Order: sequence, then structure tokens, then C-alpha cells
Amino acid sequence: MNGPASSNRIRVAAVQFDPHLGDVAYNLAEIERRLTQAVAAGAALTVFPECAVAGYTVGSLDEARALAQPLEGNAIRAVARRCAALNTHCVVGALLAHDDQVYNAAVLIGPAGVIGVYHKAHLPYCGADRFIRRGDTGFQVFDTPVGRIGLLICYDLRFPEAARTLALRRAEIIALPTNWPAGAETAPDFMVRARAFENRVFVIACNRVGVERGARYIGRSCIAAPNGQHLADASPDAEEIIWADIELAQARAKRLVIAPGEFEMDFFGDRRPELYA
Repeated sequence: MNGPASSNRIRVAAVQFDPHLGDVAYNLAEIERRLTQAVAAGAALTVFPECAVAGYTVGSLDEARALAQPLEGNAIRAVARRCAALNTHCVVGALLAHDDQVYNAAVLIGPAGVIGVYHKAHLPYCGADRFIRRGDTGFQVFDTPVGRIGLLICYDLRFPEAARTLALRRAEIIALPTNWPAGAETAPDFMVRARAFENRVFVIACNRVGVERGARYIGRSCIAAPNGQHLADASPDAEEIIWADIELAQARAKRLVIAPGEFEMDFFGDRRPELYA
């Protein structure tokens, strides 16, 4: 968790697109093309959807294994080369193969290569998550030139302990690759705002669109500020990039002063962890 000091003001982006199941070459081309577009518009950190490299709605463990990429393999290397060429950071979702297991992963990549990997901890009975292994990486925070970044994936957002752990470890940004299907509308409606507000962090939630093996994905990627407000919202069905300019200092200020000396809240200082066990 050591690294350079965070800049204060940066532009972040979420790339909402329609990955093609099993077509790694197409998906990588789209990731590289849209990353280039995001950086051209000033993004220092760009987030892509869950399982963006190969798709999500697999029907068996064997199919998941066939689509899983090694961390040191050509797919992740291709994204790393583009990050190096553009001098930028991104978070990309992929099925990763590790020690004969398959994990639903988010990979944080910077100009010098892979910075960190997170394996999805909470698995719903849905898509690839029905067959793969639960993650055991824990909730790490990575210090980068564009902020202290924590990683979660989709369903993890439903568990407040995960985001709170990242916030207690001084995350300023939570990057959330996701595949919200129809029926998950409460996530963009409420959950992103709630996790951002209760932890006083920025949340970049990047969903996909399109239909994959009958499952319709609802888009609505969003970027939320520490006060719970949405800074940017995507449509429910279009491929698009959304941006927001964020001040990282806002995520470091956990004390909210509404009326000095009369109405103040310290979101972390007022905690009572001795009562929570």
C-alpha cells in the first residue's frame, strides 16, 4: 500500500459497453479503443465492466475455465501495454485462472503494469459466479498517483462490511466493475449512493449493456461523490462513456459540519466498534 502521494483533482471515467461472450479479441479491441477515447477526454482512471474481457453468462465450470485468462497472459498484457502507451490507469473485469481455480476478478493496471488484483468475495447464484471459486484476496487498498483505490465487484456492493473495510483502510475511490442484470435496479438507484455517502468515498460503478444468453443487462453506470450525489449517469441501454471530475480531498474529509458547533457529524470518529462485535 505504499506509493506516490495522490493528486487532488482528477478526471475519472466508466466505459459502459456490450462485451461479446467468448470473443476475447473483440472485447480487448473495444477495451483498448474506448480506453484511448477516455484518456483523450482527460480521464486518469477508467473503469470497465465486470468480466469485460470474455463475458459472464457461462453455463458450466468447464466453459468458465476455457474463457479464464492467466494474470500474466496475453489479454491482461494487452491492456497493460495500452495503459503504458497512454500513461494512464484502468480497472478491468475478467475471469482469471489461478492455481487451477477460476476467479471473478478486477485488475487494477497502471503505466508500469498490474498494480493489484481483487477476487470477488461474494458470489450470487448467477452467471459465471455459479461455478467459480469465492475470492480470498480480502479488501485491499492500492496507493497510486491517481488516488487510493479499493476494488469491489457487483454483488459485493450489497455487503456494507466490504466497502467499510476499504474506507477504514483509507480508500478514496472504490472502483466497482459490475454486470447488473434486470432486477438489480436497486443498485444504481440506492446502493451506490449509500456506499459513497456512508463511507465518504467516491464510487465508480461500471455496468454493461446488451443481452447475453437471454440475460438483459441494465446499464445505468454511475459515479457517486462522498455526499451521495451522482456526478454522472449512463443510460439503461446505450454503449457510452461517462466522466466526472473529482476532488480526492473530499474523500479524506470524514467530518461533516452542517452548522459549526451545533450540528456536526464525524462518520469515522463517532463509530463505536467496541459495540459492533
